[in-house]
Amino acid sequence: MNTSDPEVAARVKAEMMQHLKVLRAFALSLTRNPSAADDLVQESVLKAWKNLHRFEPGTNMRAWLFTILRNTFYTDRRRASREVADSDGEMAAKLTTKPSHDGRLNLMDFRAAFVQLPDEQREVLILVGALGHAYDEAAEMCGVKIGTIKSRLNRGRERLAELMDIDPDDAMELTDRATAAVVSDQGFKAV
Repeated sequence: MNTSDPEVAARVKAEMMQHLKVLRAFALSLTRNPSAADDLVQESVLKAWKNLHRFEPGTNMRAWLFTILRNTFYTDRRRASREVADSDGEMAAKLTTKPSHDGRLNLMDFRAAFVQLPDEQREVLILVGALGHAYDEAAEMCGVKIGTIKSRLNRGRERLAELMDIDPDDAMELTDRATAAVVSDQGFKAV
């Protein structure tokens, strides 16, 4: 794609800007840190802009941006795993906020259980459950087949229910639609 043409560059920039909010939400779900999420989005958008010549017009810009963000996140995680850990937990304590939640499902318990899930299951729960992406969109973003997305989603929901000691037959009293969407097999779209 020729971004030296001012008209094309303006159109592409406008389309990229439309996806910033959902990119940040996805980055926040992966990093669990607003500052790190902002950095991840910024780095991903810069990479996308530099590699815009690789984007095929007419394809899904959001999926392309999500794939770049996801790959950047995992690359950064691999790099961070080789760095020295926060052994005394001082930095980790500064990164978390303990909000109150007035439903049956306590948000703190949810976060603690959610963090225990493998990255792939957590990613799919956010994409399909909280952000409301279709299975085929999530499969494209993650670079896997639809069956893999469905499997990760079901295993993630089952493991969350197990970690949180939720009986599937009990009525769930949740006030937070995004949390409800992640743990529910109906997959309500978050507002």
